[in-house]
Amino acid sequence: MTIQEMKERKRELGYSNAMIADLSGVPLGTVQKIFGGATSAPRYETLQALERVLKEDITPSMPKPSAAGASSVGESTVPYFAKKQGEYTVEDYYSLPEDKRFELIDGVIYDMTAPNSPHQLISGYIFNQLFNHIASKNGSCLPMISPLDVQLDCDDKTMVQPDVIIICDRNKIIQRCIYGAPDFVLEVLSRSTRKKDMVIKLNKYMSAGVREYWMIDPDKKKVMIYDFKHDNYPVITGFDTVVPVAVLDDECKIDFRALYDYIRFLYEKSGPI
Repeated sequence: MTIQEMKERKRELGYSNAMIADLSGVPLGTVQKIFGGATSAPRYETLQALERVLKEDITPSMPKPSAAGASSVGESTVPYFAKKQGEYTVEDYYSLPEDKRFELIDGVIYDMTAPNSPHQLISGYIFNQLFNHIASKNGSCLPMISPLDVQLDCDDKTMVQPDVIIICDRNKIIQRCIYGAPDFVLEVLSRSTRKKDMVIKLNKYMSAGVREYWMIDPDKKKVMIYDFKHDNYPVITGFDTVVPVAVLDDECKIDFRALYDYIRFLYEKSGPI
């Protein structure tokens, strides 16, 4: 079996990394690195041990946690939530269920709810504008869209998933993640992420070396722009302006009037967007 086939079989069986380690005898850290993409060429003996487990549908006789011991991240990851918030590492992050989204910031794990319709339409629209502009100029920078891991500080305590980024140093793009700070980060705010995006991640992005950070608030129809490179922040504008992207030398401009026309139907519906 190839590693990709093993990953698919792992999802099919619903096995966690801990279950596979327990059944195969392969150290948990090695299992996490293989399925997390950190190890691209594992030893043949290791692959054989994993293959033996994944070819058979063995349901491990593991005791189910009590309601008091369960957590929002799912039953299979309860052992990893025995740590205190602030003590988790990238290794723990790679042990979390693959069908859910999380962020790790300074050793604290944050559960990410599924994005709503305005969030996806806004981030997709802006990514498309960035991509088209850079492609038309044959530029070297690369726009990318979530879900995508960003190992922001190049340490083992933080892994974030910004909504949209621009990377101009292609050496930071490795197979499993972006290793280092993007040049540009955009986050679309939601009720569940507002505090994290506006306070915690704002400070993390600034200290990590992000050059430009945009926060878009669909509820208030506001755009908050932090141009860290030129010490010009915050600039707050609405959905009735055209905003240049500083990291692209102000040549790429996002027309929020056009964006609003694109999603206007959501605001015209009755009830919250």
